Amino acid sequence: MMNSFQADIEDVLPWLSSIGADPTGGITRLLYSPLWLETQQQFKLRMQQDGLETRFDEVGNLYGRITGQRYPNEVVLSGSHIDTVVNGGRLDGQFGALAAWLAIRWLNKTYGAPLRTLEMVALAEEEGSRFPYVFWGSKNILGKAEPEDVRHIEDAKGVRFIDAMAACGFTLADAPLKARSDIKAFVELHIEQGRILETHQQSIGVVTAIVGQRRYTVMLSGESNHAGSTPMSYRRDTVHAFSRICCESIAKANAAGDPLVLTFGKVEPQPNTVNVVPGKTCFTIDCRHTDAIALKQFTEQLESDMHRICDEMDIGIDIDLWMDEAPVPMDTQLVGKLETLCQSGKINYRRMHSGAGHDSQIFAPVIPTCLIFMPSIGGISHNPAEDTHITDLAAGVKTLALMLYELAYKE
Repeated sequence: MMNSFQADIEDVLPWLSSIGADPTGGITRLLYSPLWLETQQQFKLRMQQDGLETRFDEVGNLYGRITGQRYPNEVVLSGSHIDTVVNGGRLDGQFGALAAWLAIRWLNKTYGAPLRTLEMVALAEEEGSRFPYVFWGSKNILGKAEPEDVRHIEDAKGVRFIDAMAACGFTLADAPLKARSDIKAFVELHIEQGRILETHQQSIGVVTAIVGQRRYTVMLSGESNHAGSTPMSYRRDTVHAFSRICCESIAKANAAGDPLVLTFGKVEPQPNTVNVVPGKTCFTIDCRHTDAIALKQFTEQLESDMHRICDEMDIGIDIDLWMDEAPVPMDTQLVGKLETLCQSGKINYRRMHSGAGHDSQIFAPVIPTCLIFMPSIGGISHNPAEDTHITDLAAGVKTLALMLYELAYKE
């Protein structure tokens, strides 16, 4: 089984990765671009050659299915997104779609048609790399995408979303699409995009939850002044205030420990020159945790600490909480079933959470969902150097196939 999957991966992964290969390395395959369309069309052709029923939905999600013999209207769905970040790697997203195809193809050849319908999906988009919108593919499947949210948006070159969509043969609806009601389970296979599995030398991660996120943009307002003639005691230095906020907050995050993570990712002092005390500093905060209460408590304390520091230093502060997403647990029954399969199959696995967002977080609140991780070499992702050992990729497809067999072939 493992050897078969390894051979399949070595055969088709280079083919899929060649569509959108970036001359500078990696893959660039953005939503509704000619390369995106070519990928979906070529993928559709390959699945048709394997005898799968194929179709596109209204927004370009691609499906390949084997209809169930006994419960054709009960669908077990698996897949991931086909788009990439600019200059991305060859595994993020696309391998989950590829793996679903390989697993379903193997199950059909080995056991014949399932009891329930097995369906793979190459989701149109997840990354938000071209247009300022994320999870377009999965949100449309569940009727969560509002057409008005994308009707007037453009990419960095001024191309309108609706025009790019039309160029690929799809038309934006006037109202949200009707949510599918036939999907009974969703299973996603994805690289970890971290180094926990690699560090512990484990092949599979059984994901229990996807972290919640709170993101802020903070503006500090002090006073710009001459760097030579302004005594230290007279200064209203916003970089100094930022440094205190950053150091105190990181120390508290370290004390809180896993799974909380805190990042100050972007800092812009003004006027940002060598001989002027910075009168304004704008920075971002990204805080994540698997527990909604713990996330809220920590960030509220963070806000209080920032106000205290700024009051002490006579600095103005404006805090904008612009993202507040709750953690998303995976289905406990599916997680338990997946663990049992790993144990009986002697697969080296660990229970873990996901620190990154995935399409599974869109499905999970509505449909029983589980997420399977494979290791990432060096924890590298969104990068041409992104890679996973072929044996771990094969273990991922094997685990996915076992899970799909459990869900689609058993009563």
